[in-house]
Amino acid sequence: MMRSGNPALNDSTFGAFRDRSYESSNAMTITGTATKTMILLGLCIGTASMTWGMVAGQNMSSAMPWMIGGAVGGLVFGLATCFMPTWSPVTAPLYALAEGLFLGGLSAMYEAQFQGIVFQALIATFGTTFSLLIAYQTGIIKATQNFKLGVFAATGGICLMYLTTMILGMFGMNVSAMRSGPLGIGISVVVVIVAALNLVLDFDYIEDAAKRGAPKYCEWYGAYGLMVTLVWLYVEILRLIAMLAGRSGKDWVRFRRQLQ
Repeated sequence: MMRSGNPALNDSTFGAFRDRSYESSNAMTITGTATKTMILLGLCIGTASMTWGMVAGQNMSSAMPWMIGGAVGGLVFGLATCFMPTWSPVTAPLYALAEGLFLGGLSAMYEAQFQGIVFQALIATFGTTFSLLIAYQTGIIKATQNFKLGVFAATGGICLMYLTTMILGMFGMNVSAMRSGPLGIGISVVVVIVAALNLVLDFDYIEDAAKRGAPKYCEWYGAYGLMVTLVWLYVEILRLIAMLAGRSGKDWVRFRRQLQ
């Protein structure tokens, strides 16, 4: 039974603990997972400030290797965490550090073109997160089986779209209509909604794992899975605001040329 559209938090991750319980001192808790999530966010912000400062200081040549290294490192440590959850106390923080290097530079690039956009994206990301958390805790939104299957299918469709777009771009096919204009804005809105709904599934999955009595290291793994969704949501919101802000401006045209 699929619990989450987040590939880091699938049913096999905690399935082994369905009929097992660990002593309270060695068992996963929701509070512990929340604490680990805050630690990962702090690490991500810490390294993001470094590449942000480089890009903001017009030192792009120095920032780019760190950004590329961060993107590659984030992928490597992310995959390591997915395949070896027991490593998560080490690989999850490394993932956050690497991801911060990429996000800091990327955010500074957007900020250089649209002043205030990063603050707006952060407010929207954390506002959405806390709103959905409250809605989940109060029962306004329930992670029913149909809800889970729907979000999982939508997430899979988006991943397929990303992959198709990347392949078409590698063969020189024009996919700019999917990245800008009314169609691009519409697609971005849908992606933001799906990313946000994945947070509900992450909340449900972490709560369920804690009830099963998963071991303590799963706090890091749960925090990592939530971090993956938050990064995805933030980047998509950042892109959406940029498209809306530069829909008809010359700055947007120049910005798109810089990114291509």
